[in-house]
Amino acid sequence: MRILISGASVAGPALAYWLTRYGFAVTVVERAPAPRKTGGHAVDLFRPAMDIVEKMGVLEQVMTKKTGIEWLAMHREGESRPVELELRRVMTAVSDRHVEIMRDDLSEIFYDATRDDVDYVFGDSIASISEAGEVTFDSGRTGAFDLVIGADGLHSNVRRLVFGPESQFTTWIGAYLAVVSVPNYLGLDGRMEGVAGVGRMAAVYGAGHMDDGRAGFFFRTPQQLDYHHRDIPRQKELLRTHFDGMGWEVPRLLEELDRTPAFYFDSITQLRLDTWSRGRVTLVGDAGYCPGPAVGGSTSLAVVGAYILAGELATYGGDHTRAFPAYEAEIGDYVRRSRTFAVNAAKRIVPGTRFDLWALTGMVRLVNHLPVVLTTAAAKISSKGVRLHDSIALKDYASTPWSRSLPASS
Repeated sequence: MRILISGASVAGPALAYWLTRYGFAVTVVERAPAPRKTGGHAVDLFRPAMDIVEKMGVLEQVMTKKTGIEWLAMHREGESRPVELELRRVMTAVSDRHVEIMRDDLSEIFYDATRDDVDYVFGDSIASISEAGEVTFDSGRTGAFDLVIGADGLHSNVRRLVFGPESQFTTWIGAYLAVVSVPNYLGLDGRMEGVAGVGRMAAVYGAGHMDDGRAGFFFRTPQQLDYHHRDIPRQKELLRTHFDGMGWEVPRLLEELDRTPAFYFDSITQLRLDTWSRGRVTLVGDAGYCPGPAVGGSTSLAVVGAYILAGELATYGGDHTRAFPAYEAEIGDYVRRSRTFAVNAAKRIVPGTRFDLWALTGMVRLVNHLPVVLTTAAAKISSKGVRLHDSIALKDYASTPWSRSLPASS
């Protein structure tokens, strides 16, 4: 059975890994000319995703590439003395098993785990998909596939071709995010430093295994901005405008926009589809249910979604008419709860008023003085809040008909 996956970032290679283990013939097509190995931003893997990483046999590689960022020093705009936060206190409350890793490092690990068993095609994209699974590519190539899966991110090409324009399914939740690769001129290793003001926040971080650093920018606007998601000059112009006059290291970081090797800018937007499947096509990860970049645990959600989709296809012997609804039923509650969490997080991540800014720094001071065991116990009271990821129970697909005869993962 032949399956085509569009997208070779995180969800695509993770899905390819499990589908290949279950005996499917997998092709992954990626618009980029080669695997992305520069740029990217830090992402979180929480307990369910970490359990899957371990099942995949790549836990050691992931742990080796973790950022190891343990401290945050945050200035309030106009003040010179920062407030420091031991991030371990926060993350221990959020998850019993957590790793922060650069997105491109995770993508490379998943790619390396699948490259010998999966047919990767770089520098191409899907131009059309017929109801019978016949695919035409931008390059002019054609192919016939039993299933086509969009794992191509928030601005999914597969979703556009099969479900319709992106604007039908997106809900902007009030803010924007930019990530810039910069020289690690502050010598940061396992530490993040930044500045927060009303409606905007900037920070820079580095890790021992990285040759450079990353600068992250969050900001709010009263209305959505007018730009195209591929218009990088316009995005840089918007970033300069909204961070004009901010002190600390911000002017130095903005200077790097003219020479950065990697730049990312996007709205914090949520996808809301009633279904992620249509005929022989389905969506996984951000392409189907992005809760909002940087606020909803979308990378963990994508890894879990890939695992479940492959498992349900194996359970039903590749019958998508049964596997796709089962996949949606299994992942649906996690998606809905991630959406709710993301909306609340987007409201809090950037202070909207001077009182919010004061409250944010006050909360940091409080967390620093509370025992870790107390903050963890408080967080565990409700799985609907910060512990939502750890509350997800994974099905064991090892007993599915297609996987009983397969060797255990290394």
